[in-house]
Amino acid sequence: MITPYNDDYFMKQALVEAQKAFDDDEVPVGAVVVCKNQIIARAHNLTETLNDVTAHAEMQAITAAANFTGGKYLKGCTLYVTLEPCVMCGGALYWSQLDKVVFGASDEKRGASLAGNLYHPKTTVVSGVMEGQCAELIKTFFKNKRT
Repeated sequence: MITPYNDDYFMKQALVEAQKAFDDDEVPVGAVVVCKNQIIARAHNLTETLNDVTAHAEMQAITAAANFTGGKYLKGCTLYVTLEPCVMCGGALYWSQLDKVVFGASDEKRGASLAGNLYHPKTTVVSGVMEGQCAELIKTFFKNKRT
């Protein structure tokens, strides 16, 4: 059986969330958590809206997914996020014990990979999924801010 659900499909869903952040003048990062090919959480950056530096898309998605599952661990789940998680989010992702983290654009200034491997040892990390589209949204956002 061929399934329409793959990394590109779910990253497109994360991009929908990133566009919501962009439209709300938030840094355009979006995330979805998937379990058994079902999206169980959708989130985007809310740091400006909530006046909270910890309100990153990944943190919001982890909380929503944990509420959905009724447990603090997200084993069997995958996080799709448009930008490489920062160190704070990498630590939270470690504790949530996701099976897989998939991100689009790398964050060369603040990405978790700069601090070594922050993810849980059993977590698979995939980078570069729809990287061009994910990076372009962020570049456009900051270009608009500078003009």
